[in-house]
Amino acid sequence: MGHRLLCKAPSKERYQYKEEEVRKYLPFDKVVRGLFAMVETLFGVHVSEVSDPSIPKWNKDVRFFLIFDESDNRNPIAGFYLDPFARPEEKKGGAWMDVCRSRVVRKGKVSQIPIAYLVCNGSPPNKDIPSLMTFREVETLFHEFGHGLQHMLTKVDQLDVSGINGVEWDAVELPSQFMENWCYHKPTFLALTQHYETGARLPEEIFDRIARSRTYRAGSKMTRQLKFGLTDIDLHTKLKMENLQWDDVWAVQKAVGKRTDVMPAHPQDYSLCTFSHIFAGGYACGYYSYKWAEVLSADAFYVFVDGGLDRPATLTRLGRSYRDTILGLGGSKDPLEVFRAFKGSNPDPKSLLRQEGLL
Repeated sequence: MGHRLLCKAPSKERYQYKEEEVRKYLPFDKVVRGLFAMVETLFGVHVSEVSDPSIPKWNKDVRFFLIFDESDNRNPIAGFYLDPFARPEEKKGGAWMDVCRSRVVRKGKVSQIPIAYLVCNGSPPNKDIPSLMTFREVETLFHEFGHGLQHMLTKVDQLDVSGINGVEWDAVELPSQFMENWCYHKPTFLALTQHYETGARLPEEIFDRIARSRTYRAGSKMTRQLKFGLTDIDLHTKLKMENLQWDDVWAVQKAVGKRTDVMPAHPQDYSLCTFSHIFAGGYACGYYSYKWAEVLSADAFYVFVDGGLDRPATLTRLGRSYRDTILGLGGSKDPLEVFRAFKGSNPDPKSLLRQEGLL
């Protein structure tokens, strides 16, 4: 079974879909409107685009939005810039979110609302075709907007731990990965789709293939990440720098591999030399946080799943609770304490196994 899992290509009948065909159902503006509608329903806010020409922008395609609490449509609680399209001559690839302004409180009143910026590299529209997104680009937009929500919906007054400031490394990716999970919830994702020519929604059969492809080789992918995390921790905790030899380093890699590899590694496997995350990427002794954040985000999402995704009252209650705790508290408290405040218990790794189809 393990040999087939590693070597056999995914079944066309179960997994294959044409990315370019899916793109036709994902016009950028429709996806953005659907994302905002979902956020408004879950978290009790309203997102409104501002066309005021006095607002400074760095490109004609950049858009600015304000966020209002559902109880007050006059006083914004946050804002964000959205820079959606690729500009290879002046913009690096990928997508990211960062802080433009943080929430500032003086004498008990908010004197400066938090403002974020979200940068993507989607295909710009042309004369005949609107900007169309791939499924992965939609997933990435949700991811970055999750980071943005944690910054914008903060309720913390202390600047150093409000928004995304001061969030411990273990939990940085919780709100972003949580948002990604909604891309695999059929009603949520289909609501984002509209064929740019016919107006039709994406056929459910195609969505089902996308969803099933998420768990293809899930076990192999998980053991690979566990190997990376364990190797990182062992390198930083079990090796002594005095008289350190290369053989000592390879011994750590091989020892972890015996616990995690599905197939025996090559005797001269020196892939550790390319593990730049832990040597020059800021993840020294912290690579495990990738997988731990998946545990947190999956368990948070399954609170909604088990509560009933088809129950509006339950979604409202859980969404407001998530906003008040995970999004609202940010780095003001220990991440585990924040998670417990939302769920009422410690995170359960079984939720990630359920999500990956391994349980």
